[in-house]
Amino acid sequence: MRINKYIAECGIASRRNADKLILEGRVRLNNKPVTECGVDVNEYNDTVTVDGEKISLPSQYTYIVFNKPKGCICSSSDEKGRKTVFDYVDIGKRLFTVGRLDFDSEGLLLLTNDGEFANRLTHPSNEIPKTYLVKIEGEIAESELATLRKGVVLDDGTKTGKAKVKPIRVEGNLTRLEVTIHEGKNREIRRMFEAVGKNVVFLKRISIGEFKLGGLSRGEWRYLKDNEIYYLNNI
Repeated sequence: MRINKYIAECGIASRRNADKLILEGRVRLNNKPVTECGVDVNEYNDTVTVDGEKISLPSQYTYIVFNKPKGCICSSSDEKGRKTVFDYVDIGKRLFTVGRLDFDSEGLLLLTNDGEFANRLTHPSNEIPKTYLVKIEGEIAESELATLRKGVVLDDGTKTGKAKVKPIRVEGNLTRLEVTIHEGKNREIRRMFEAVGKNVVFLKRISIGEFKLGGLSRGEWRYLKDNEIYYLNNI
């Protein structure tokens, strides 16, 4: 098994984030530093450590859905002392988030220790649709909606994929929209609207595919049901 996959299977991080851990020099195999992501691991005989801590395959995977409130981050700790999602979801197991929502965003967030599950849902090539409720300042023209739908060039020069953007209604000086994207670029939706001169003041993820948040108040969580795990594994 490749070491990045092994780290993901151990529930330390998604496979892409496991690559980052390796490249940052935080991983050792049989007490030797690992610098390449393609190194193979014998999961029965080899010893792998991350930040000096031995890791091992879990005997059972955990899957949680959480209604993330605004004002917490998706890391396990924060040097600025801000709340993390693990202040809300503390079950005594090492988990990580499936993708991220930024500090000022809220809504549907999955947590797990199943790296392959996370990889399937977050890898851009799988094009898993994720839908958000968005509020922006002011109104938006049809020409700007058309630009968002076909993909916009972001501030770093990358271009987003096609998106579904559906205005819902105007509420005073705000416009409410529903936006579906298939990627996971950092702060993608906020940057999409910035590219057409609009400021996002509210952002909430409401679904992944057909899986909806439903029934959880802000800050509440629950374990996924078997049929939900099956759906998300096969979306």
